[in-house]
Amino acid sequence: MENKAIIFDFAAEVGLTKQVGGRKATDELIELCHIDKGSYVLDVGCGVGVTPCYLAKRYNCRVVGVDIRDRMIDRSNERAKREGVEDHVEFRVADAQDLPFQDDLFDAVICESVLAMVPDKPKAMHEYVRVTKRGGCVGLNESTWIKTPPPVDLVEWVGRDLGGIAQILSADGWVGLLENAGLRDIVVRTYKVNARSELIKIIRRYGLRGYLEASCRMLSLYRKSPAYRTFLKEVKETGAMPKHASEYFGYGIYVGRK
Repeated sequence: MENKAIIFDFAAEVGLTKQVGGRKATDELIELCHIDKGSYVLDVGCGVGVTPCYLAKRYNCRVVGVDIRDRMIDRSNERAKREGVEDHVEFRVADAQDLPFQDDLFDAVICESVLAMVPDKPKAMHEYVRVTKRGGCVGLNESTWIKTPPPVDLVEWVGRDLGGIAQILSADGWVGLLENAGLRDIVVRTYKVNARSELIKIIRRYGLRGYLEASCRMLSLYRKSPAYRTFLKEVKETGAMPKHASEYFGYGIYVGRK
């Protein structure tokens, strides 16, 4: 079974998606994109709706979240209702490479740990810029090779861990995408990561209760689904993060103005 065919379906079922950098990275992205109460924001690849609901609750701004999977949108709507922000958020199924919005609509477009998995990155970036207002910002939080070239075993491990569909770039690679899409005043911040700190950030992002609820859903899915048990076996076989990973692998915040 190929991880790329099921990894996001299972993530939606348990209600927990990966995003490097945690809440700290999201807050940094919000700050650099100048998102505030009056902003109209698009979150591309919103997953289970954590960031859109966070934006609506903390900044009282309007947010649209899109994801390519129906089940992610279901989970996002459930979260919005649970957190009482239905009036400020909207969720739609959409492809990052073909956004169903008019030109110059949003004050900011953000994308967290998604563009690495989009097949046609330049096309998606041009879409982000197209739907952003003149003077607005496009911001990415993406997995990044902090040091290049990365060892072959690490590239293979990261590829397996991200479902076999991700293409991670260096900081220069991500910046090139922003520049080629016509963005200016580009800000770049890169950080190293390690497995332990990322787990802590996941717990903080979802809250202890949310993390425990997701863990219970994982156990339930494990008992009920042979496909999920096979998937976890394949994940286990990929092994733990290589010891030298933190020397090469990290994430970056990339923000440009239209």
